[in-house]
Amino acid sequence: MAADEVLRARVRQLMALTDGSQRAFAARVGIEPSKLSRSLAGKRRFTPWELARIAETGGVAVDWLLGGDGTPVPPDEAPAGHRDQRRDEILVAAWRLIAERGYHSVRVADIAQACGTSPAAVHYYFPTKQDVLNEALRYCVEQAFTRQRAELGLIDDAHQRLVRLVEMQLPWPGRVRDEWSIWLQFWSEAALRTELRPAHNEFYARWREAVVRIISKGQRQRVFRQDVDPEDAALRFTALTDGAAIQVMTGAPGMTLDRMRGLLLGFIDRELVA
Repeated sequence: MAADEVLRARVRQLMALTDGSQRAFAARVGIEPSKLSRSLAGKRRFTPWELARIAETGGVAVDWLLGGDGTPVPPDEAPAGHRDQRRDEILVAAWRLIAERGYHSVRVADIAQACGTSPAAVHYYFPTKQDVLNEALRYCVEQAFTRQRAELGLIDDAHQRLVRLVEMQLPWPGRVRDEWSIWLQFWSEAALRTELRPAHNEFYARWREAVVRIISKGQRQRVFRQDVDPEDAALRFTALTDGAAIQVMTGAPGMTLDRMRGLLLGFIDRELVA
């Protein structure tokens, strides 16, 4: 079965595990019913954002949607973040406020106002302010990974996949810059609070492993050099990405988005391309 057919079959499988209604599923995902219908009929392709939302709504990994092994998780066994829309709304409001104002400047009342609910409702899901702020950090990073997997999974050529990853990491104003703001604050909080380090280290390992997989794939495709150690190259690539992004975010003289792109593409050409 072709990859697109597998994807469509698995989306239908998720629909059947919910209430089976295509219109209701489209509403939950946030896709126009006509677009969902055309995508399921093979008349249009799902966008990376749509794939990420379908996976999130269904409580499955994007990798599974794209043909990976395993089985979908029934909705009643999915993580609470996939089942409860209100909880997600609170976390989205919280991480955006953290990105805009800073971790320690956000109040529960601010979060409640941003998502149109009461402070009591926020405390229903998260007993303390610390709980909601910590979960918001994790939620933001997880969403970034989900979107990244969805988009990069559509690119087979490893060289082009890594180039696209560079573009996705550039902190343009908007959502990506806000996500970098969250990353910087996550680093700072994890440096000071040991209880955040396991989650931070898990996310960082996933970021580095994503690059390792791309480089290894490029070696199998013979587009990357065979004498390169993927682990070592990924370590240097991620360090270069993070260091350049910090300089962009803090307005360091001489570091711009174009300069950051040039540094990373230069690394790929100089260190990896066969």
